[in-house]
Amino acid sequence: MKYLGNLLNLLFPSKCPVCGSKSDDHLYNPFCTKCWRGIEKYSVPACNICGIPTVSSLTITCESCLKTKPPFSKVLYYGIYDGALKEAIHLLKFNGVKRLSKPLSLLLSELPIPEADGIIPVPLHHKRLHQREFNQTASMSRHLSKNLKIPLMLNVLRKTKETLPQTDVTGKERLKNVKNAFKVSSIVEGLNLLLVDDVITTGATVRECAKALIKAGAKSVTVVALARSMPKQNT
Repeated sequence: MKYLGNLLNLLFPSKCPVCGSKSDDHLYNPFCTKCWRGIEKYSVPACNICGIPTVSSLTITCESCLKTKPPFSKVLYYGIYDGALKEAIHLLKFNGVKRLSKPLSLLLSELPIPEADGIIPVPLHHKRLHQREFNQTASMSRHLSKNLKIPLMLNVLRKTKETLPQTDVTGKERLKNVKNAFKVSSIVEGLNLLLVDDVITTGATVRECAKALIKAGAKSVTVVALARSMPKQNT
């Protein structure tokens, strides 16, 4: 397989979207190995529940989670939504470079993921799925399921309400935009679940998904994501 990848890179060379160098590994194509391996795992102090960066390692739980406990148990994410990681997510999500779902799932596998009964990807509304032709989060979840040997639970969580893209709304409007947009269509009672997403910004989407799963009887929901956007000041 390695030799086949090298042959493909030789026959169909491509430039790394980050530094412009020639891609040298089919697994990460079109990224070069240097830029891909330069994706850093986030290790700065963060809230032990929602994962939002905090100013001090002494701050174990952020003010927001202390005030209102989220429906999920914890948020785990690999890195900050920037640089090569951001570019890779964009290529997978908006440009349909589906092969990136495998190496991106390997990044997720490096997280301290707890034991779970099933993996559930954040779903797309059927109209959005038809437009995009595939769900990038479901694609990563398939690989993650194989990596961790945890069952993949597709179509358990459905998005029944068509909403505006979260990138088109800001702040509190994001929570309102996805409120009651997700429904559980299978039995999840007593299960410890992993909810997989690509990027967390305000956390509105994963909150609504987790809320629906817990309401349906799930024992716990741990959110697993590739990246988190750095919070903006005074928003």
